[in-house]
Amino acid sequence: MDLILWRHAEAEVAAEGGDDLSRQLTPKGERQATRMAVWLDRHLPEGTRVLVSPARRTEQTAQALGRKYKLRDELVPESTPEDVLDLVKWHPDTGPQGKGSVLVVGHQPYLGQIVSRLLGMNEAVCPVRKGAVWWLRARMREEQLQTVLMTVASPDLISRAWDDRS
Repeated sequence: MDLILWRHAEAEVAAEGGDDLSRQLTPKGERQATRMAVWLDRHLPEGTRVLVSPARRTEQTAQALGRKYKLRDELVPESTPEDVLDLVKWHPDTGPQGKGSVLVVGHQPYLGQIVSRLLGMNEAVCPVRKGAVWWLRARMREEQLQTVLMTVASPDLISRAWDDRS
């Protein structure tokens, strides 16, 4: 199973007392989302499930991909890594309980906590840049579960030529 973690792109700063879930992408965030979406669309396997936080900024990020997605309350900013791993059916000790690929569009710190936990890092939270994608794959080697980092992609390193889809 592949678990692809996509942090929402750059968003507006929350107004004091404002609703965090209604924050929208900035123009820079829209460009970041578009760049990553084009890259993802070229690389995602057919049939990838796309699960998205109900926050406006994550939904806008996912919309750039142009694929069907499901909003999931388990992916709100306050979620825990356990909430997310339960949702995608990936147990940290025994691995995923399915095949295929799942793309999660969500937030820090839980995305970084998942990366850190699944890759066995010493840090509790791995920094994940806004708009970046971390692609993880579970595999069995010599009867031992391994999580392999397939790639990390940042919108800052994706060519600006992706800005205009034609």
